[in-house]
Amino acid sequence: MPLIMMTGYPSSGKSTRAQELKRLFEAKLSSPAHQHRRLTVQIIDDASLGITHDAYSKPSAEKMARGALLSAVERLVSRETIVIADTPNYIKGLRYQLYCVSREVSTTQCVVHCAISIDAARKINRDRGPNGYPEGLFDELVMRYEEPNPAAKWDSPLFTVVQHEPVDELPFDAIWDALVEQRAPPPNFATAMKPVSETNYLFELDKMTLDIINALLESQKSGVPMSEVVVPGTNDKVRMPGRNLTLSELRRYRMQFTKLNRQVPLKIDKISSQFVNYLNINL
Repeated sequence: MPLIMMTGYPSSGKSTRAQELKRLFEAKLSSPAHQHRRLTVQIIDDASLGITHDAYSKPSAEKMARGALLSAVERLVSRETIVIADTPNYIKGLRYQLYCVSREVSTTQCVVHCAISIDAARKINRDRGPNGYPEGLFDELVMRYEEPNPAAKWDSPLFTVVQHEPVDELPFDAIWDALVEQRAPPPNFATAMKPVSETNYLFELDKMTLDIINALLESQKSGVPMSEVVVPGTNDKVRMPGRNLTLSELRRYRMQFTKLNRQVPLKIDKISSQFVNYLNINL
């Protein structure tokens, strides 16, 4: 059943809302009108995955943390389980990957955005003492945060709730209707083939991703380590992992990305940015 992605600044109250959602779902599922559904509710959070705050300060550790999250979601998402991903989910590329997981099992998904001002989140984080994020890491995560966009398929449906405001309640009825009562979106290429809608889409998909791979390989020829590589013709930047990337490694990521998007087309003008996001998640 559904996948719920929590997102928001550090110390924005995501875990509080996740626990509230779990209680509301369990209460409704135990009512006589819904006991027949036989659904369970599961929360995946950093603590359950053995992830500490320090993991978000090191690219290699953060990559492992994202991998652990994706593996856990893939393992738990099913027609019998409502999964709440109570992790930062602050990068749109990660939310896109989680969206793809839900599509592959033909289930619904949504994003719950815990909105809060930076100053309010910083105060709460400081009040948590050693349980909060280190000040420098907090500021870095806020800077890197990518707010969900309801126009993006992986961020929709989007439910925004203002945190730490008693009058702003979770729109639980709307979330229930969107996830439980509605049909899941059609599966992606893994379970059902879908015709490409633009005649030159496959050509552009192959060309744009190959151009990015070639640009990364070319940038390494100077022998000067680079933290970021700007994709030619765009403002997009690939964050380098602190080592040289091999041709076989880049080919593998390109093959995975093109396979994922071959039968569920992106807009052509979004191909480059989405491939860059994909690389930044996986490198």
